[in-house]
Amino acid sequence: MFYVLSKLGFLFLRPSNALILALLLGVALRLFGWRRRGAELIGIALGVLVVCAWTGVPTILLRPLEQRFSAPADPDRLNPTGILVLGGVVDTSLSTERHSVELIDGAERVIAAAELARKYPQARILLSGGSNGVFTNDDVAESIIVRDLLVRFGVSADRITVEDHSRNTHENAVFSFSAVEPTPQEQWLLVTSAFHMPRAMGTFRAAGWNGVIAWPVDYRNDVDTDWFGGRTAAEGLTMTDMAVREWIGLIAYRFAGYTDALLPHP
Repeated sequence: MFYVLSKLGFLFLRPSNALILALLLGVALRLFGWRRRGAELIGIALGVLVVCAWTGVPTILLRPLEQRFSAPADPDRLNPTGILVLGGVVDTSLSTERHSVELIDGAERVIAAAELARKYPQARILLSGGSNGVFTNDDVAESIIVRDLLVRFGVSADRITVEDHSRNTHENAVFSFSAVEPTPQEQWLLVTSAFHMPRAMGTFRAAGWNGVIAWPVDYRNDVDTDWFGGRTAAEGLTMTDMAVREWIGLIAYRFAGYTDALLPHP
């Protein structure tokens, strides 16, 4: 239920949707006689839309999340027990329908999983992620699709554990812990997008993972802020949606007790 409510709620909280709805409401107000109020709402919504689409605001929102955790400075000295790879990079509905692997944003997680599997041949691999359908769970689980893809890349199936029921970060942490029952002494590399890493680390820690080490991938920003230019309106709005969703997720998870801090620290 939490998954469905979060998906439906963010349809309206997503800045790109909310701003377009505000524009439509402004037009409706003008049509029904509230011309001044309608014009004010249209002006505000259009201004915020332009700021989110064409300025450095998306970078400002994402940067604190992406820079919160860094990959290990000396990865050659690590001897991880396993590699945790979070879902959210496969369109399970389209993959099921087309009988193919349809990756979406964040596919670097799969690439990193293959690279780390080669770098640490002794490490187990845990893939966490179920179907990403909102109302149904009939599609092939994302972790199963990724497992088959990694096997095609040359990773031994014997090394891979699949957790195929989770549909959000909290369930990733809880179900994965039950799947492998890690001891406090074990090191597990956590692979997910850099902007999602703070919430992921806080959630896994709260679920009892003591030896989890951040391995962020899928960066969306340069170090410097480009205030104007450098991206399309669609890219700017996508980044804004992504950042706002993650900040809302951090707040919601903290209030629900799913994380150990509002903005988990390294």
